[in-house]
Amino acid sequence: MRKKIVAGNWKMNLLSNEAIKLAKEIDHEAVSVNEVEVIIFPPSLFVSDIAKNTTAIKTGVQNFYPLESGAFTGENSIVQIKDSGATWALIGHSERRAIFGETQDLLKQKVDAAIKHNIGIMFCCGESLDVREKGEENVFVKKQLQDSLFHLTPEDILRCAIAYEPVWAIGTGRTASAQQAEAMHFEIRSWISEVYGQETADQLSILYGGSCNASNASELFACPNVDGGLIGGASLQLETFMTIVKSF
Repeated sequence: MRKKIVAGNWKMNLLSNEAIKLAKEIDHEAVSVNEVEVIIFPPSLFVSDIAKNTTAIKTGVQNFYPLESGAFTGENSIVQIKDSGATWALIGHSERRAIFGETQDLLKQKVDAAIKHNIGIMFCCGESLDVREKGEENVFVKKQLQDSLFHLTPEDILRCAIAYEPVWAIGTGRTASAQQAEAMHFEIRSWISEVYGQETADQLSILYGGSCNASNASELFACPNVDGGLIGGASLQLETFMTIVKSF
């Protein structure tokens, strides 16, 4: 049975006291939701304190550099983020790709580093509005996975979760329907099956990351191939986020 996962990406929000308070509150609530794995991705400055003050939820980082040390001013190495208490890492988020120019090759290096150091991978993929309107979304997303993720062994791919984030439905006023989300999740699972076999495909969790909120989570999570959500702004409010977590 596939793991149900709801993850909160806090992006560049909250101050330390706010972040620790919210994490503790989510942790307290998550104790009663054993069937769902809850992960939060706070700003990296807060990861250590949050990891030390929570037990029911997992803590991850939004970004890291794949090398273990070196002259990379401003970056946090893979071993440093593990030492901070992080057990998950976001890789391939659309903002890292678009704003910071992260390439498919760099993402592959990050994937390999995370696997080497036993950090869970939340691998993000998804297409822009231009790609969607051309009808090229399947080719585009499949290449993202092939270039940066599908080189892993069957054992290692199961240490990952895939988050499909249609960039065209995030902060644009446009909304992807549950049917559109399910269609892409079905394709992603089919591609996993082509590479790794159906048994592996049936075990790997695929999350939806396109403006999932308290209003549409139940409909999205009812889709056969949607195993949870990567939540943005809605993860910054306890009641809203826990409503999503409990939407299964």
